[in-house]
Amino acid sequence: MIYEAYYKFLAILNDPAFLHAFFDNRFYLILLVIILLRVKYTTYSSMWMSSLVNIPGTILHEFLHYFVGALLNARPCNFTIFPRRGEDGNYVMGSVGFRNITFYNAVPSAMAPLLLLPLGFYVNRLVLPQIQPTFVNYVLYVLLQTIIIENAMPSGADFRVARMYISGVLMYGFIFLTLFLTL
Repeated sequence: MIYEAYYKFLAILNDPAFLHAFFDNRFYLILLVIILLRVKYTTYSSMWMSSLVNIPGTILHEFLHYFVGALLNARPCNFTIFPRRGEDGNYVMGSVGFRNITFYNAVPSAMAPLLLLPLGFYVNRLVLPQIQPTFVNYVLYVLLQTIIIENAMPSGADFRVARMYISGVLMYGFIFLTLFLTL
């Protein structure tokens, strides 16, 4: 009996009319993202459960710090994705240390996770149209995009590193403003 109910439920979820109504309604998308984030935040009472939920995004976030820092001679000296409790009592999911932060590499090294945003854009543009339109695939797609976009946001520590060299902030601000005005 449970077996039949399960298959009836799957048939409803994968009904083309239901899928079309679900996929085309932004309310359901926002609701799904909020539910996923609530599930994620319920794990924050345990550092290890929180790290398991956050590990894919933490790896992406910290890898980009490491990669851009290495590319711009910031000399990454440590890389960790193991959680620890910070000085303020909050969890620090991962970190990358640098030995050579200067005016020209502080901003790009600190803001490197923003490079995940184009990845999220192209996953949306190129991958979504290729996947089979099922409810489970849509939930997995939303989960993937939530991980990518949430971990693209620089942390407070990232902003502190970027602000260390005001000359670098001004230089990159001028470069981006010039590029924006010429487009």
